[in-house]
Amino acid sequence: MSANVLELNEGSFESTVLKSTKPVLVDFWAVWCGPCRQVGPIVESLAAKWGDKVTVAKLNVDDVPSVAERYGIMSIPTLMLFKGGQIVERVVGVSPQASLEKKFEPHLN
Repeated sequence: MSANVLELNEGSFESTVLKSTKPVLVDFWAVWCGPCRQVGPIVESLAAKWGDKVTVAKLNVDDVPSVAERYGIMSIPTLMLFKGGQIVERVVGVSPQASLEKKFEPHLN
């Protein structure tokens, strides 16, 4: 994982995501998930590109099932963009980087 992407746990989720003053993109994933491995490099690329505008983090659903359940994660990978502690966008499955940028960028200002 790149230095631009934070690893979340149950304790850090609230302070890092819900109380953040800037948007937070969370990648809900698991080690065994093939599509998650496809999305991983895209998430790292977005973190490098948007580093000053957004916090990018990953949450392993196997390690923190309570948070995954709270947000209704039924399929992974799921990317959620939080702003002001609220979900403003959700993408389930693998999408090209350009599609993700188009969906998330309007919320980064």
